Amino acid sequence: MQNEGNIVSDMDGEKVMMSVSTGKYYNLGVLGGEIWETIQSATSVKDIVTHLMSMYEVEANVCESEVLSFLQVLYKEGLIQVQDEVHS
Repeated sequence: MQNEGNIVSDMDGEKVMMSVSTGKYYNLGVLGGEIWETIQSATSVKDIVTHLMSMYEVEANVCESEVLSFLQVLYKEGLIQVQDEVHS
């Protein structure tokens, strides 16, 4: 899920973002922008992968690997929160 305090804008079809707390700028790109939009609220990696696979021709394992890599970068930069899935 996204952390608060980020300003996001579209620039020629790509998402760019500024972290208000750090003053850093990020170019999320087209796919990163899709992921960013998908994680506006809490969602699972599986749901992100399913969403992207419905839009693009990509193998599930490749998509999941790329999504996890991108989310790790966002997490390390303090831009998202990660929660363990709760099974009922």
